Amino acid sequence: MNDTPRIRTVLSSTLLAVTVTAAATACAGSDGHPLSAEAYDAADQLAVSAPADGAKADPEKPLEVTAKGDEGRITDVTATDESGRHLAGELTADGRRWRSTVALAAGARYTVRVATEDADGAPGARTFTFQTAPAERALTATFGPQAGTYGVGQPITADLSLPVKDLAARAAVERALKVRSTPFVEGSWYWVDDKKLHFRPKEYWPAGALVTVTGNLDGLKVGDKLYGGASKPLKLTIGDRIEAVADAGSHHMTVKRNGEVINTIPVTTGKPGFSTRNGVKVILGKEYYVRMRGTSIGIAEGSAESYDLPVYYATRVTWSGEYVHAAPWSVGSQGVANVSHGCVGMSTENAAWFYKTVRPGDVVRVVNSIGETMDAFGNGFGDWNLSWDKWREGSALVEAAGSPVAPTEKARLRPSI
Repeated sequence: MNDTPRIRTVLSSTLLAVTVTAAATACAGSDGHPLSAEAYDAADQLAVSAPADGAKADPEKPLEVTAKGDEGRITDVTATDESGRHLAGELTADGRRWRSTVALAAGARYTVRVATEDADGAPGARTFTFQTAPAERALTATFGPQAGTYGVGQPITADLSLPVKDLAARAAVERALKVRSTPFVEGSWYWVDDKKLHFRPKEYWPAGALVTVTGNLDGLKVGDKLYGGASKPLKLTIGDRIEAVADAGSHHMTVKRNGEVINTIPVTTGKPGFSTRNGVKVILGKEYYVRMRGTSIGIAEGSAESYDLPVYYATRVTWSGEYVHAAPWSVGSQGVANVSHGCVGMSTENAAWFYKTVRPGDVVRVVNSIGETMDAFGNGFGDWNLSWDKWREGSALVEAAGSPVAPTEKARLRPSI
């Protein structure tokens, strides 16, 4: 028979967990050929680096399986965790040693199956299990928003329990954070800072889409003695495509549902010195009543611009206090002039209709204002104000690859169920 051993590299995604077990029995084949024999118990022919006394293996150290003596060799090794994920490894050309080539997972339980053959070519087998020690530090991800139904502009957020600064570590984290959508969309993560990521599609979510977010970090080695922990998955439903465009030049807001105009509303936006921010804003929430004070945006109490007003049907679009809301005091200017301190104001009747029509995640876009463009981050969800190319630059996978989209990552960045 061929004396060159078969070499197998076991591919892996993430890892997990040693207590030696199992065996196989041997008997001669009916035709006397060694390949027809049942596999014998190869336990005595193998040395394993993992502890066999119930102690937990150090995940920082590789797993090694070595053939004892000079008459036998290893022909195949597979190592999998309880989730069925494979531990990558390589077998030497002489079949004497198999060694893992990626880091083991922390707090994981592995099952390792080893195939051997003796000097006569008779097959042997051994199965053993072991566990790795838990991580001293565990990195977890908390996804947002809460489960529910949202508009087509809603980004997905991931808040990490620990900062991740190293590019390779960020790439490892990003690969583990999976976003799947039905129907299929193209999308990408963006690192807002060391502990926060946002995910958005290239274009708005399709109306009616089902979105699932999972963090496959559990046990994954992220960095030096830093491993991932379990993260709670998230499921979202995307509602109708609601888009409101507030034109500060014409002083009207046009509201569309799934591409069809359903209302045109006279509005007033920010006056000079308090101009409404241009750009796309995602609705953050709705408040039936808000007390608005000029002091909250830096206006001195008692000054000419000071105000303290009860406001109803307030739909929030920035954390700093920009709303679409009822402004009965400015009805005479609505559709004619911009007189607000930055919000989009309308009649109480129109504001009530808008409040009941929209949901968080729906889109409000302001055009033709002399104000600055909405920031992408920090004051709500201005994610859509970045071009797709700029958005992709915020991905650690793109930065690590040095090219727009590596082929091996493209499928992951274009999630589907």
